[in-house]
Amino acid sequence: MSITVFGSINLDLTVSVEQMPEPGVTSHATGFLKGLGGKGANQAVAATRLAKSKVRFVAAVGADAFGDSLKASLVALGVDTDDLVTMAEHDSGIALIHVDSTSQNTITVVGGANMAWPSDGPDAACFDGCKVALFQLETPKDATIAAMRKARAAGATVILDPAPIASTGMDALLAEADIITPNETEAAGLSGTKPTSFNEALEVARALCQRGPQTVIVKLGSKGLVYACKDGRSGQLEPFRVNAIDTVAAGDSFNGGLAAALAEGMELEAALRFASAAGALATTRKGASEAVPSRDATDRLLLST
Repeated sequence: MSITVFGSINLDLTVSVEQMPEPGVTSHATGFLKGLGGKGANQAVAATRLAKSKVRFVAAVGADAFGDSLKASLVALGVDTDDLVTMAEHDSGIALIHVDSTSQNTITVVGGANMAWPSDGPDAACFDGCKVALFQLETPKDATIAAMRKARAAGATVILDPAPIASTGMDALLAEADIITPNETEAAGLSGTKPTSFNEALEVARALCQRGPQTVIVKLGSKGLVYACKDGRSGQLEPFRVNAIDTVAAGDSFNGGLAAALAEGMELEAALRFASAAGALATTRKGASEAVPSRDATDRLLLST
């Protein structure tokens, strides 16, 4: 059975600078990187590397050179591009990133084609045979809700990564999700309470279950995670201990790993361990899509603990 990821794809243009430029100041960069980005693309790469089943990536690019570059990047990473849509009247999504010498960053996202989906979302055929469908919030809310409904109608388990958190309209999204995976900040945005301990995170997870999802997983970074289910199950998972150098890809690798594990029929706790292992390994390499671990590496970490 397949996994479908519906989400964003951007061209990340990253410049390194000694310090952030002030208004009216022109400064020289110390480095430049161009790469694949967008939460949807990152999670599609993660699912592709970690799953044993077919992965569909449903996303939109513009009819421009950047769109061609993004398609080539996906192909190089093994992601099926058959379900990419070209929005002829829109530019491809771009993220303009400045990183200074202290690793602080500023990011400006030009949504472009990512935000051009019609309110009824992608074609329902994208979810044919889908066992798990994965969503984020870098596409229009109405299109995302419509896509989630189509996935559910196809019999898929619907996972929502509520990032970036929206200031309004979250209840309609939560109502269509079977599983949500907020981090601490997103959990605070959804609940009004930022959890500072396992117990507080568990209380938040249980409260969010009452708003629609069957399962809420609150990711606590280096502290691990907690989960609560509407049927009363709950628990916590300690993190895998690795030599972390860059956390950029951790959340997206976790979500791709969770989709892969559930598509294979793993029980929830086993799926959470698999996803956590993938997320942990992603922190041991720099980059976003480039840092996603392989299935073999993830399985080895699980066997070693």
